[in-house]
Order: sequence, then structure tokens, then C-alpha cells
Amino acid sequence: MRKKLVTRIILHFLIILSILIVSLPVILSLIISTQTPAEVYSSPPKLTPSGNFSNYVDAWKSVNLGRMMLNSTFIAVMVTTGKIILSVLAAFAFTHFEFKGKNLLFFLVLVTLLLPIPVRIVALFEVVRSFHWIDTFWGLIFPFLASATGTFLFIQRFKMIPVELLDAAKLDGCSPLYYLWKIVIPLSGNTIGALVVIEFIYIWNQYLWPLMATNSKEMRVVQIGIKMLTQTETMNNWGIIMAGVMICMVPPLIVFFIMQESFMKGFALASEK
Repeated sequence: MRKKLVTRIILHFLIILSILIVSLPVILSLIISTQTPAEVYSSPPKLTPSGNFSNYVDAWKSVNLGRMMLNSTFIAVMVTTGKIILSVLAAFAFTHFEFKGKNLLFFLVLVTLLLPIPVRIVALFEVVRSFHWIDTFWGLIFPFLASATGTFLFIQRFKMIPVELLDAAKLDGCSPLYYLWKIVIPLSGNTIGALVVIEFIYIWNQYLWPLMATNSKEMRVVQIGIKMLTQTETMNNWGIIMAGVMICMVPPLIVFFIMQESFMKGFALASEK
């Protein structure tokens, strides 16, 4: 019993220590976001909040951060919604239909996981420019709509749905789309929730493509806004810069806390498979 107790104490200590190490950059950023420049550069460094919340107001106003957050939220919601719809339809086709070239198409879908945006960004830019989508929401949304990750996750989930449900649906005269809408999608709620979290955060953190595909300040997104904070009159004021970072973290955190149960269960189902 004593050995088990010691083991449990050590295990909990290591877990708490790991959490603190992972959380340390966020904690330090939160502390710095409330400090004046003198406190940030003080020696020894001050490791307690100062209550200088005017940094948040300055960060919000200096680069029009509110408009950028609105842009990022709209883009992230549209891309996440589009990815889920396309991924569900693609996964349903791969798991419930037989057609020529099915295995080859699935292989090509998986290959796209090896080609992230930075690798194909020049070709993608030329395509978007040919459609006259530069500096528009179309150019920021459409390049991200297809998702090999989402398709793969939904394929794994759909394979876990008992075949008897499909047979019963066919006996009742259900069409494939009706079966998808009324049976498959309700049973895949946790996978959808997991994908919502993944894709929302992924799109929210995009920097390189929005930087290339936008010209006007009205189309900028939050990651560019954070970069702009380091280049304007606030470039040496790390309190304001960290305040901007804290503000930009709020929407992804809200999405994660709302969907965290679905997120955990969605990946638990995938791991069981």
C-alpha cells in the first residue's frame, strides 16, 4: 500500500510539473500583458501581474484588432463548416459506395496530407489570382475547404457504425442521403465536434497564406495583426504585444471549452478503432 501511495504521489507530481511547464509561456504572456515597459525590462524580472489593463485597450485600437478578429472568425467558421460538409460526403462515398478508381482516389486524398499549404503556395496563389480572388474572402476560404484529415477521421468513424443499421434502412426504403442525414451524422456527433476544434484552431492560426492573399487592412486576420503590433509604435512595448496575443487566444479557447467533451470522445473513438 505504501509503495502504491508513493508511486501515485510521484505520478501526480510529474503530471502537475508537466502541466506547469506546458502552461509557462501562456502564464508569462498573461503576466507581461499587464505590465508597463519599465516593469517588463526590470532586473530582476517582475513575475507578478501589475494591473495595467490599458495595454489591452491599446492593443485593440492600435491595429484595428476588432476588425481582424471579425475577419478571422468569419473565415474560420466558413472553412470549418465547409470542411465538415465535404469531408462527411467524401467519407460517406468511400465507405458506402463502390466505384472505379476508389482506392486510387483514396490514396490521392491521403497524399495531400504530405503537401501542406507552404509547399504548394506558389501554384495556389496563381490559381487564386486567375479567379480574381486576391484580397477577398473567397481567396481566404476556398483553398482550405478540402480536408484529407477530416475525410480520414470520418471514414474511421463510419466504419464503426453497424452494418445492420444500413440493412434496416434499406429495408425501410431510405435513400443514401436520408440514411446519411438521419442515422450516420447523428451517430458521428463527437467526430464532428473534434473536427470543429481542429479546423477552427488551424484556420485561426493561419499566417502565411493570408499575408500573401490580402493587400488591404480591411482583409487582414489576427495573426497578421499580432505581427503588426511588433512593427508599429508599440514594437518595443511587450505589454501591449502580449495583450494582443491574449485577446487573440480567446475565440479558440471558447470553441475548445464548448466542444471539449466531443473533442475527447471523438479521438477516443478513433483510438479504439
